[in-house]
Amino acid sequence: MLLLAVDTATPAVTVALHDGDSVVAESTQVDARRHGELLLPSVDRVLASAGLKLDAVTGVVVGVGPGPYTGLRVGLVTAATFGSALGVPVHGLCTLDGLAYASGLEGPFVVATDARRKEVYWASYDGSRTRTGGPAVDRPAEIAEQVARLPAVGAGALLYPEVFPDARGPEHQSAAALAALAAEKLAAGEELLPPRPLYLRRPDAQVPKNYKVVTPQ
Repeated sequence: MLLLAVDTATPAVTVALHDGDSVVAESTQVDARRHGELLLPSVDRVLASAGLKLDAVTGVVVGVGPGPYTGLRVGLVTAATFGSALGVPVHGLCTLDGLAYASGLEGPFVVATDARRKEVYWASYDGSRTRTGGPAVDRPAEIAEQVARLPAVGAGALLYPEVFPDARGPEHQSAAALAALAAEKLAAGEELLPPRPLYLRRPDAQVPKNYKVVTPQ
């Protein structure tokens, strides 16, 4: 097994290789505006660090969000392209699950990432591998009562300490954690998600109302 994991659902452009036992190489850069520019060079860098070629990959893992439309689709399209070119399966995992797994926390906690518009993408967990609710998108004040007494990880939690008083790291997504979680699930025969995006809300760009269609005479 050699899994190539990528995630661009958050400001972190993150890539990792996992051989079924451990992570063999990884790269993470945080830049919310350059997902498209950074992802493929990151893949090349990780492969070079491991001394491997792309055709050694036996499966692709991609974070399916939730996340903003523009950044999220970069990772999904890249993963689908690699899968098609290599003839290997492409597996999806919730981005928040990767953060939960990286936290190593036991017992109830929440993961929250920045959804912009003064909102967070969030989900609740009972241990680092078991999601018990979500993912959802809400204004922090709307969920304050549900999360106030729980530890919280992720950039969204750190942005709103008045709502997440026990906010902690990891702040950013890690493809290494995503790959390790996927390897565990695949080894246990668990079914992963299809590589389709979890947007949770409509894109900002919309066709104007009362739009007039001009057709040739």
